[in-house]
Amino acid sequence: MLARLSTQAVKQNAAVAGQARRAISVQSLLHGSPEAKQEGDVQIQQHSRLVARGKYVHGFEVHKVKPSAVDDYKKAAEAYYTAIKEDPELHVKLTGSWEAVVGEQDTFYHILEYENYSGYDKTTQKIRNSEHINTYQKLIPYLTGRSQQLCQEFAFFPTIPPRTEGGVFELRTYQLHPGTLLQWEHTWRKGIEARRKFVAPVGAWFSQVGRLHQVHHMWQYPDLQTRKETREKAWQLDGWSETVSKTAEYSMLMDAIILEPLPFSMLK
Repeated sequence: MLARLSTQAVKQNAAVAGQARRAISVQSLLHGSPEAKQEGDVQIQQHSRLVARGKYVHGFEVHKVKPSAVDDYKKAAEAYYTAIKEDPELHVKLTGSWEAVVGEQDTFYHILEYENYSGYDKTTQKIRNSEHINTYQKLIPYLTGRSQQLCQEFAFFPTIPPRTEGGVFELRTYQLHPGTLLQWEHTWRKGIEARRKFVAPVGAWFSQVGRLHQVHHMWQYPDLQTRKETREKAWQLDGWSETVSKTAEYSMLMDAIILEPLPFSMLK
């Protein structure tokens, strides 16, 4: 009798243990175990450190403007962005300001450079407590929408300093599949080194705050015909087609927007 009870107890304990293991296994598969989540968070942070030039943060400010108010907006934007870039108490640089001419019309892009996130915090706080905020408020009536994104530069290609070369700019934006930033950067960097014999990027960034899993790179050409000829030359390079194919696999959406610099832009 005691033997039978002991045997039943062993079987019951084994069954409970098996159910517990299955529950843990299912929980891990469906939700991710705490250990897996922690490891994933660390990997994401490591990816950012591996690909980023960590000193600077770039703010991408995008304004959608009422078609009837474009000229008034340009005047207000020049007053605001010129004032903040010339204020010695603000630790911010204006990389450039552009108007989209191919892509979403009546859309304007402003890229600002801050020294790390602490520089962004200090600058935005000072703007809120200064006359600059009143200048910025004069922009608002002309807008139909606005967005902001904080990005870091890819380490292999820092943003170029101010220059005036004329022509047009192309901003290419890729919406990546989550978790593919490191692969995208590795593939694109290998391909771009060869392409730089024809043209070098103005800058290359990946998002950190705002719309995530996005990468941007910007190019400058004398005109759209030169852009076409330059891109055709790139296809003749060994490995370029593979670069395009692989980076496309990591992307869900791609945009190519043609921009013209505004008169006060530091890059034009």
